[in-house]
Amino acid sequence: MKKFIITTTINTPTKAIRKFDNNPDWSLIVIGDKKTPKDYNLKNGIYISPDEQEHYDKSLSDAIGWNCIQRRNFGFLKAYDLGADIIATIDDDNIPLNNWGDEIYVNKNIEIECYDTDQIAFDPLYVTNYKHLWHRGFPIQLINKRNCKKTKNQITVDIQADFWNGDPDIDAICRIEHAPICEFDINNFPFTSFQFSPFNSQNTFLSKKVLKDYFMFPHIGRMDDIWASYYVESLNYKVVYGKPTVYQERNDHNLINDMKKEYIGYENNLELLKDLKLSPDKINKYLPERSREAFKLYQRHF
Repeated sequence: MKKFIITTTINTPTKAIRKFDNNPDWSLIVIGDKKTPKDYNLKNGIYISPDEQEHYDKSLSDAIGWNCIQRRNFGFLKAYDLGADIIATIDDDNIPLNNWGDEIYVNKNIEIECYDTDQIAFDPLYVTNYKHLWHRGFPIQLINKRNCKKTKNQITVDIQADFWNGDPDIDAICRIEHAPICEFDINNFPFTSFQFSPFNSQNTFLSKKVLKDYFMFPHIGRMDDIWASYYVESLNYKVVYGKPTVYQERNDHNLINDMKKEYIGYENNLELLKDLKLSPDKINKYLPERSREAFKLYQRHF
């Protein structure tokens, strides 16, 4: 089985990257950007420079643009070309714990705890020991309406979104208010839901079959991976949330700027989910033309 780790960075190799690069069971691919140091070097993994990306697909490169995390899409394409069976997408400030990659549910049929809700979306943080927090991209209109009941279900897993100790993936409003440093209770995991639920691109495992539909949409701020999650769920790919396997030492962020980049989600997430329930193609109603074009250029590689 071929397993690849994908990320992009503008930093010199971080502590997290060095650990991932030394993992003997996975192959690391790092996608460079215009701000990435010219002498970026890995011991074992593959570094793909901006020039190499342009040579691979100039039109897609132009459509995505530079100095953005969505360059990571080139890593997904490289892993696909190399025959990947499972793809892990990670951030360079998420330091892998000793259990990272040990329990992979992707491509397996498992019986699992499933949370149902009478709302259109389920918040995965609501069933943890930090239920006062909410996941980035969860519709803010539903925060005070969250509810769920637990059952058991059998599912085949397409996506596994592992959690993160330390600074969790919450939106800017939640981070400004609570500024949490978390240690999640592992007894709450794993679990799933049949409702829409947000997952990110910073510690997530994907089946190869998901790649043609999983695209980090450019030009929509900090909803790039969130709308990608909602889109693939509208296509009936199944996601499981796993226990924390990284510690996030979050890179410096301006929280007001983050909030501005999340506004497109505050305004549109709830209506997007209502439309996606009708048809996955409704995603195009919310994407700018350049983002729609980039997705088409990406999908032609499959």
